[in-house]
Amino acid sequence: MIRLAKTRTQYNCVVSVVDKWTKKVHRLCPYLDTINRQVLDFDFEKLCSVSLSRINVYACLVCGKYFQGRGTNTHAYTHSVAESHHVFLNLQTLKFYCLPDNYEIVDSSLDDIKYVLNPTFAPKHVGQLDTCDKRSRAIDGTLYLPGIVGLNNIKANDYCNVILQALSNVTPLRDYFLDERNYAKVKRPPGDSVFLLVQRFGELMRKLWNPRNFKAHVSPHEMLQAVVLWSGKKFQFTEQGDPIDFLSWFLNSLHRALNGKKSRHSSIVYKTFMGSMRVKTRKIPPVELDEKQRYSLLCTDEYAEHVSESPFLYLTCDLPPPPLFKDEVMENIIPQVSLYSLLTKFNNESEKEYKTYKENFMKRFEITQLPPYLILYIKRFTKNTFFVEKNPTIVNFPVKNVDFGDILTPEVKAAHKNTSYDLIANIVHDGEPNKGTYRVHVLKQGNSKWYEMQDLHVSDILPQMITLTEAYIQIYKLRTDR
Repeated sequence: MIRLAKTRTQYNCVVSVVDKWTKKVHRLCPYLDTINRQVLDFDFEKLCSVSLSRINVYACLVCGKYFQGRGTNTHAYTHSVAESHHVFLNLQTLKFYCLPDNYEIVDSSLDDIKYVLNPTFAPKHVGQLDTCDKRSRAIDGTLYLPGIVGLNNIKANDYCNVILQALSNVTPLRDYFLDERNYAKVKRPPGDSVFLLVQRFGELMRKLWNPRNFKAHVSPHEMLQAVVLWSGKKFQFTEQGDPIDFLSWFLNSLHRALNGKKSRHSSIVYKTFMGSMRVKTRKIPPVELDEKQRYSLLCTDEYAEHVSESPFLYLTCDLPPPPLFKDEVMENIIPQVSLYSLLTKFNNESEKEYKTYKENFMKRFEITQLPPYLILYIKRFTKNTFFVEKNPTIVNFPVKNVDFGDILTPEVKAAHKNTSYDLIANIVHDGEPNKGTYRVHVLKQGNSKWYEMQDLHVSDILPQMITLTEAYIQIYKLRTDR
C-alpha cells in the first residue's frame, strides 16, 4: 500500500513537469479556427467594453471586443462562457489564452495578429521604404501602399489627419519613430506623462507603414485621444480646427516630450524642420507729427532699427488681397500669384507693416539658415470683428527644384551647399472658411507618384493638378543631389 502511494506520487510529479514543459514550448488549442481576423481592430483605445478599465485588458479574437481580466468572475471569463468565445489576446503582454480553461496558447500561426497589434521594423527594412513601391494586400483583398493609407475621420478630425499623413512621409521623422528604441530611454519628470504623445505617434507611424495590416486604412483614435488630453481640449476630433495651429502645437509638444532644448540638434523635430532668420524691426513715428518732429524721433534709440535672431519651424507667406469687384462677364476673378513673389518677404529688402493697438512697426526678414525640410504656411484666412474671410488666390508653384537661394543674401547663400527644394506634401482647403474640408497630396518616394488623401479616400493624382489647388500648407525637401 505504501509502495503504491509512492509510485502514484512520482507519476503525478512527472505529469506536472511535462505539462509545465509543453505549456512553455507548445500548447495546442482546438478553438483556433474560431478566430475571425476580419473583425480585429487594434486602433481603438485599449479599455474594457464593460468596465471601461485600462488594466489587464484582453481582446476576444472571435468578436473583436475588449474585456478585462481572465480569472473566474472577470468580464473576459463571463464573455467566454456566455458566448462560447474561447481565444483571447492580452493587449499588454501579447500572449494568447484559452478561456475558460485558462491556459496559454503558443502557436506560430498567431504571429500575424501579434504583428498587427505591434508592428516592428528592422533597420534594414526602414532603409528600403523610400525605394520600394510594393503593394500589400489586406484580408478583404484590397491592395494598399504602406505609408499611403487612409485615416478614419471620427467626426471632424480631417484637419489633424492631413498633418499626420504629411508628417508620416517626412523621411527622418518617420524613420526615427518607426524604431521604438530611438526614444525608449527618454525620461520625463515624475508625474509628467506627456511622453504618451510620443508613444502614440510612434504607434501610428508603425501602423501607417505596416506592410501586413488586416485592413487598408488606419484609425487615429488613440493618437487623437492623446492630442485632446495634452492640448487641454484645445484640439478636438468633434470640432473642425486649423491645421497650422495643430501643426505648430504638435511639433513643439513632440520636441518638449523628447526633452528637446533650444539648440537645433536637441531633438529629431528641430533637426528636421528648424531654420533661423534675422528679424529687423523699426518703429514708425505717429503720422500726425510734422517732418521735424518725425526726424528727431527717428534719431532716438527707440525708433532705430533693432535686429533679433529668431528660429522658425515654418514660414508664413502672406497672400495679396483679392479683388473687390467682378469682371465683365459677372464672374468672380480668381487671382493668381507666383510662389516666388510670396517669398520676397524674406529677402532682407521687402518691408512689411505690423500694427498693434497703439504702435506700428516695419519689419524685414532675412533667412540665415535653411532647414532640411521646409514648411510653408500660406495664410488664407483673416479674422475680423464679425467673421472669418478666406482668400481664394491660387499660388503658382513648381513641384520640383524650387530655388530658395534667390531670396538669400550672398553671404548666407555662400554658406549653403544646396538651396533647391522639392515638394513632398501639399495640404489643401476646400469650401467656405468655417465649413470646408481638408485634403493632402503626398509624394510616394518609392515610385515618384503623387497621391491624394482625404480621410479614407486615397487616389492617384497628376502633379499638374496639384498646382491648381488652393494650397494651404506645404512641406519641401532639400535636394542633396548636387
